[in-house]
Amino acid sequence: MARIEPEPSDFDPEDFDENDRQAAFAEGVQAFDGGQYHAAHECFERCWLASESGDADFYKGLVQASICMHHQSRGNLDGARPLNVGARRLLGAFLPGHEGLDLARFLGELQAHVRGASGSTPVPRMSPSVS
Repeated sequence: MARIEPEPSDFDPEDFDENDRQAAFAEGVQAFDGGQYHAAHECFERCWLASESGDADFYKGLVQASICMHHQSRGNLDGARPLNVGARRLLGAFLPGHEGLDLARFLGELQAHVRGASGSTPVPRMSPSVS
């Protein structure tokens, strides 16, 4: 599988304010839950690149989870597994939840899905399930 290369961008972290971060984060969650993992990666990456605080690892973990699922959805399990490990390592510091995400649930679903690989487990979602 080919490596995902960044799209050409004129993104400048200096011009990325809190409103931009909130919008990119919400868009990333929506894209992830819609199975648009590359688009989610792009949103979370903007948040990560603009972070100068402890949240940088949180956003980097979401980037890795998104690319993990991108690889998983394309059948590249060898690409997905190490990204799952990286996402778990980075997001683990923010358990049980952060920025409104139930990370304990999400990471459990991600782990089960990557390990299941046969499609027998539900696709992980960042947003809470509506019952």
